[in-house]
Amino acid sequence: MTKIKSALISVFHKDNLEPVIRKLHELNVTLYSTGGTEAFIKKLDVPVNAVEDLTDYPSILGGRVKTLHPKVFGGILSRREMEEDVAHLETYDIPPIDLVIVDLYPFEETLASGASEQEIIEKIDIGGISLIRAAAKNYKDVTIVPGMQFYPELLDILEDGNGETELKDRKRLAAAAFDISSHYDAAIYGFFSDDQKAASLKVSESNFLPLRYGENPHQRGRFYGDLSEVFDQLHGKELSYNNLLDVDAAVLLMNEFVDAPPTFAIMKHNNACGLATRDTLKLAYTDALAGDPVSAFGGILIANREIDSQTAEEINALFCEVVIAPSYSDDALEILKSKKKRIILTQKESDFPSVILRSAVNGIRPNFAGRCPESGHCKSQAF
Repeated sequence: MTKIKSALISVFHKDNLEPVIRKLHELNVTLYSTGGTEAFIKKLDVPVNAVEDLTDYPSILGGRVKTLHPKVFGGILSRREMEEDVAHLETYDIPPIDLVIVDLYPFEETLASGASEQEIIEKIDIGGISLIRAAAKNYKDVTIVPGMQFYPELLDILEDGNGETELKDRKRLAAAAFDISSHYDAAIYGFFSDDQKAASLKVSESNFLPLRYGENPHQRGRFYGDLSEVFDQLHGKELSYNNLLDVDAAVLLMNEFVDAPPTFAIMKHNNACGLATRDTLKLAYTDALAGDPVSAFGGILIANREIDSQTAEEINALFCEVVIAPSYSDDALEILKSKKKRIILTQKESDFPSVILRSAVNGIRPNFAGRCPESGHCKSQAF
């Protein structure tokens, strides 16, 4: 167990920070901060030491340089068990820092907002990302809180340990810190190298959806991304890995018929086993089904128009895993919902990647060190 005696706090968002500050004050933790975070702490009538007083150097360059100083990073990176490091702290009057709390500048949000290039550049955090990496590197002695989403976890740790932290908690937070820092840098790289000829491939996605199972029922699977940007699920069980592959093939195929007359396609194992364009959607469905009624069993159905009740009645006579359409009439939806497990998706207008990334042979693979994230031991899952 390591006792937290001092903390450096430098955050962009102040949401939900107050309970953390008050808990640290209750535990008699010495606080260091700068800029807006320092002002926020002072408004709570909690004692706080300005980083500028520690470093004897003011914030300069419009706030670009505040915490980048040996008296800050020395206190974070010093190895408490090494006599030489401890002697350096004493010689240069550097206080050890046991807890670092950072919430980075919102680079991705600024980029997505359509801000000017200069505004985007200014939201590239330098000091914060350096604090995160330094504290995470020295997790044996320092606790890192790399974002406001970890405040509840920190409060639990402080409460349970009465201000002391365990190595396992510090290491877990360090892993989260490097996850955040690598994702942050990948986003910045993407901004600067908006070119398919870029030499390196960087993929970082934090959002994921657990799938019903992986390629086989004994495997687990995840979809990385935000499916809610493309679909609203109105009914049915969770998607499986194989469902998602078929759904992907169906959507890509129907994208070719967005402006066409009523069109219906039936997919099985990533291939179309029936497709028809007709004057009515019902006729398009029945003719698509006629293409290969055997393979259509258990397939994925997709339409480029609202599904009406007459078409839904025809569909309901077939066992199918998934139905996809831009919309459904109320009567059609009730008919299709009569099958409890049938997945019903409404497809939204959305953009799709212009480049498709696929892994083959020994190419790109998930960085899980050969382990499944949930169980930690199997190597054959589908992601």
